[in-house]
Amino acid sequence: MVKNKNLIMINNKRSLKLPSPAKLNLFLNILNRRRDGYHNIQTIFHLLNTGDFITLHFRADKKIILNFKDNEIKLEDNIVLHAAKMLQSTTGVSSGCEILLQKNIPIGAGLGGGSSNAATTLIGLNLLWNCKLNTDQLANIGKNLGADVPVFVRGNSASAEGVGDILSPIFLPDIWYLIIVPNLHISTRRIFSHPELTRNSPPIKISALDATQITTGLLCGNDCQGVVENLHIEVKEVVEWLKTFGTPRLTGTGSGVFCGFQFRVSAERVQQQVPSEWRSFVAKGVNRSILYKKLENII
Repeated sequence: MVKNKNLIMINNKRSLKLPSPAKLNLFLNILNRRRDGYHNIQTIFHLLNTGDFITLHFRADKKIILNFKDNEIKLEDNIVLHAAKMLQSTTGVSSGCEILLQKNIPIGAGLGGGSSNAATTLIGLNLLWNCKLNTDQLANIGKNLGADVPVFVRGNSASAEGVGDILSPIFLPDIWYLIIVPNLHISTRRIFSHPELTRNSPPIKISALDATQITTGLLCGNDCQGVVENLHIEVKEVVEWLKTFGTPRLTGTGSGVFCGFQFRVSAERVQQQVPSEWRSFVAKGVNRSILYKKLENII
């Protein structure tokens, strides 16, 4: 049940407007390739206090309409549409929705935009349609949409193993990140299928790692970074530029490169020097998703 004060009315429709947060992979170890073609990994997801927005309008019929245009993604291939249809078919609800997707997270940057959008859609429609699914049930639906969807459904920064779906909540210290994204999109599938990708990193004991060293980049790396830099000189240029200010790291398999700073002003001071051809933003790492912060008064 949704309290009236949390349901907004837009064009006389019952609606929810919800944030869809970005994330960083603070490190990424690829342990091996599985028989199903996926990879066993170890990583830490740090959620950010910024992201996209999704507005969900209730429809009395079963139509699902997505309002979003992007030259890189066909509308019928959008994971938001898949998430809504999967929840509808799984629960058997007779309601529909109109979805407005407002993108701020760069596509193909390794910041989890698509997975986060899918998770926010599942969580929001679960409320709007009164499906009454719990978090475990939503996460199980989410993992069929993508390996990173469950961490956004559960809403906590977390260490992850398996294909990224075995999650353990983790508490990380306050830190500000400068994220730089050159103007290119990188395919996750291409990176994970590349013959030069390291696939035999020894497993580490994540619980033994020092959280401060993880967030500042003094520990761990990203097994995808070398392949991405070799394929995309623009990413290597960002990494080299950021080395003046800290320890730059690639997030996921995308084009986004980040550095951690103890203070916001420090991150913003470096951002002012970022070359104009690169997109950049400053965000705070948070332990609890901004989506769930928004939903605190929804029961």
